[in-house]
Amino acid sequence: MKFTRRFCAGAICISVALSGSMAIAASVPGVSDTEIRLGTLQPLSGPASAYGVLGYAFEGYFAKVNDEGGINGRKIRLLLRDDALSPPKTVEQTRKLVEQDDIFALFGQSGTSGGIAVQKYLHSKKIPQLFVMSGSHVFQEPKNAPLSMPGLPTYDSEARIYAKVILKNNPDAKVGVFYQNDDFGKDYLKGVQAGLGDKADSMIVAKESYELTDPTVDSKILALKSSGADTLVMGVYSKQASQALQKMAAMGWKPKIYMSYIGASVSPTFMNAGLANAKGVITATVRKDPTDPRWKNDPDVVAWLAWMDKYYPRGDKANGSNAAGYMIGDLVRHIIEKTGKNVTQERLMATAKQVRDYRPPMLLPGISITITPDSYNIYNKLQLQEFDGATWREIGEPISTH
Repeated sequence: MKFTRRFCAGAICISVALSGSMAIAASVPGVSDTEIRLGTLQPLSGPASAYGVLGYAFEGYFAKVNDEGGINGRKIRLLLRDDALSPPKTVEQTRKLVEQDDIFALFGQSGTSGGIAVQKYLHSKKIPQLFVMSGSHVFQEPKNAPLSMPGLPTYDSEARIYAKVILKNNPDAKVGVFYQNDDFGKDYLKGVQAGLGDKADSMIVAKESYELTDPTVDSKILALKSSGADTLVMGVYSKQASQALQKMAAMGWKPKIYMSYIGASVSPTFMNAGLANAKGVITATVRKDPTDPRWKNDPDVVAWLAWMDKYYPRGDKANGSNAAGYMIGDLVRHIIEKTGKNVTQERLMATAKQVRDYRPPMLLPGISITITPDSYNIYNKLQLQEFDGATWREIGEPISTH
């Protein structure tokens, strides 16, 4: 069946209304009686291409869903587009997905700046912007942007947790903050400042930012070392995290490091930096790491590995983004399934706002997903962990993000 935009005139309106599922197909963008079209935008090229694997993981996940019969009798057609994490390209590709490809919803797009660039446009078209792979506050504002939801824990709450741990364990720490100069990185800076409270001015001895397009971060790391910082909070992407760790190792500088969870991955970040150079890095997480021996016989991980072998054999099993893609794919499936056969954008969003204590596969024990009409901060807790040079070791119990 041809996908069409909303239209209705005279007798045509009446005849379509009487045709059951055909009426849904004619009036809901991206939906036919056999198919639902979803779109996603990923940096398959460019300086943040390490995160592009998410798109391939999404493709593999929905290939599995379709092989199992689809969702409520419909197959999922996923349209993956490359925006190179460049906002102008994000705008261009989003318009094509909406106006030419006629998608039902956009989900799992990577990047804060790109997500912001198309947020108002998607709202004007009434297209859901589900589970943006960003923890920015701009995707957690139900009143201002009801169709946008984040797929990651909030950057602000993560940074606050790091700050509180620093205050508890080393109240005399000299803190340096290294962050990306955009909404993503600035949320980390704000979170650290808020978490340190009235001690922020005395404890933070340096703030250094970088541009995503910078070829190297060496000069920033030199400046942070020169400040006398002995503790470093890093709101960074994978490439810049690897560069920073390599430079610190070359200088023999060994501060205590708290690194953003989107940058702190065994592969590619630590492998590119050298595993020994990442020893001691602390981060927060919500998902099981398939490289961790303790999950070797875990049912979630066993099933995930089998899925990788069948649906995504070229994927890197050490790359946490592939586990994240599996989790978010499952969350999208769950919400569409719960929406029922009569699927519309309005009903989809209403269902998404009623998710309570859902646990997609690969989620850590003690953590669940809850979404309410008043709160889009989907993860209720974060688990701190430290890299020992080979794998992650949990630190204590999961910590509340609220």
